[in-house]
Amino acid sequence: MDAITYERAADVADAVRAVQQPGAVFIGGGTNLLDLMKGGVERPVRLIDITHIGGLDGFTTLPDGGIRIGALVRNSDAANHALVREQYPLLSQAFLSGASAQLRNMATVGGNLLQRTRCAYFYDTAFSQCNKRVLGSGCAALEGHNRMHAILGASPQCVAVNPSDMSVALAALDAVVRVSGPAGERSIPFAEFHRLPGDRPDVDTTLRPGELITAIDLPPPLFSAHSHYLKVRDRASYAFSLVSVAAALQMDGERVQTARIALGGIAHKPWRASAAEQMLNGQPLTQTALNNAAAAALRDARPLAGNRFKVQLAQRAIVRAVNQAAGRTGGVA
Repeated sequence: MDAITYERAADVADAVRAVQQPGAVFIGGGTNLLDLMKGGVERPVRLIDITHIGGLDGFTTLPDGGIRIGALVRNSDAANHALVREQYPLLSQAFLSGASAQLRNMATVGGNLLQRTRCAYFYDTAFSQCNKRVLGSGCAALEGHNRMHAILGASPQCVAVNPSDMSVALAALDAVVRVSGPAGERSIPFAEFHRLPGDRPDVDTTLRPGELITAIDLPPPLFSAHSHYLKVRDRASYAFSLVSVAAALQMDGERVQTARIALGGIAHKPWRASAAEQMLNGQPLTQTALNNAAAAALRDARPLAGNRFKVQLAQRAIVRAVNQAAGRTGGVA
């Protein structure tokens, strides 16, 4: 067992200062970090506890009508907060689809953003080939068991997927991540927060060294009347998605004014289905239009030997989620 030093940060500035020490990492709920430490994937020597920092565990109404969710808000509290349930039901549904009640009671919103992939080759250090764990070692999943892996946005270096349900909903809602670091505060549009693997699959986000997530800003609620989060998985609970869809619509009768569609379980980051959105925007929501949009969303898919089924599954999931967001009972293409 490696020796680990524990330090409790008094405020944001104290946390940012403390994490500059060699081998130091932030710890909030610890639901992912502790698993990684027990498996020997992560080996920090100093834990900077941020859970006692004041002001990061609440909800604030923003001047534009949106809300700010503090990074230390627990997933269960966010899911059940009145403003989230009423104005951002898509996000509440996504929270409640993730993990188990016990984990949601511990996990923080900021930590949820930083979840690392659940690729078995990443978690099992007996496998030497994992570019996410040891850059340059290879990717065992390419020729191995890859049923759960990426079909969009992958690279020859990594085909792992992002595991967060919350992040899929936040991608559809165009959230903004607020951070504080050695150079001060900045805001990161959600589409720019997570990275595709490219040739650096070991780097999951665009956070700079020493930066701490302080909050997530949600824009004014535009989709509270028409949204749905659909998670397709191997069992009804406590399972990661094969495919998930966050669908949010602004409707004018049967016509789509604005469509937002984000996919999970298929890429290294939450995947915005921009082509599908563009095909639906301003158009009547006919079944033919929806089928064509779903096909366009997966046009660039590059499935592996073990996950070819995900292409059709994702198309059907988009059709079902959008229909349910629109208040229809239609299910599949």
